Amino acid sequence: MFLIAVRNRLEGAGTWLAPLGLRLLLAYEFFSAGQRKLGAGLGEAPGWFAEQNFPFPFGMLPPDINWMLVTLGELVAGVALLLGVLTRFFALVLIVITTVAIAAVHWPESFASLGQLWEGYSVSRVMDDGDFRGNFRIPLLFLAMLLPLLFTGPGKLSVDHLVTRLAGPVRLEPVTDAASFALAAAVGSLLTIWLIPSWGIVLGVVAVALFVRARMSPGTHSVPDQ
Repeated sequence: MFLIAVRNRLEGAGTWLAPLGLRLLLAYEFFSAGQRKLGAGLGEAPGWFAEQNFPFPFGMLPPDINWMLVTLGELVAGVALLLGVLTRFFALVLIVITTVAIAAVHWPESFASLGQLWEGYSVSRVMDDGDFRGNFRIPLLFLAMLLPLLFTGPGKLSVDHLVTRLAGPVRLEPVTDAASFALAAAVGSLLTIWLIPSWGIVLGVVAVALFVRARMSPGTHSVPDQ
């Protein structure tokens, strides 16, 4: 009973405090990155940025537009995470920005195995036989920190929670069913489609199949969250 009481109180405090550290650190990192880009000029992309090979559909945009989008995205999303405003939306925005950055800058051009790919889990450029193995450690950590904000929200110390409270007695409870796992698979597809396309396609197919199952079985009981 003592351990259960401790668990319940930690979880109760966690709904207020657990996401806050993620939000503050990510807000600082992305807002600072946006400030540095803004200081370099908003209207014209620097040469190193213009030379990057961005994945579809961003590769179809002029470099100056991409530069402006990522600069404003990091600045606005940084402030939003700090306050906890539209947290899930802006977490998704930063997930897209970070994944595209990995694909364009930090990802190796080719790899023979997952073990060789993992050599790129590094802060600095890893060279092996003259080939760039990647340096995606920091952005991958950012993705791991953004995912809890997308899936579980900003916590109770946020504007989002305050707005929900003011909106009235709306009962919000987690639902674990085919549709929820379809959303998770869709997020996984978004994370991998630009990095390992075959994985992204498989996860996209899984997401569609789960959505179809959810639509065809509206009476399916969800699994209660413990």
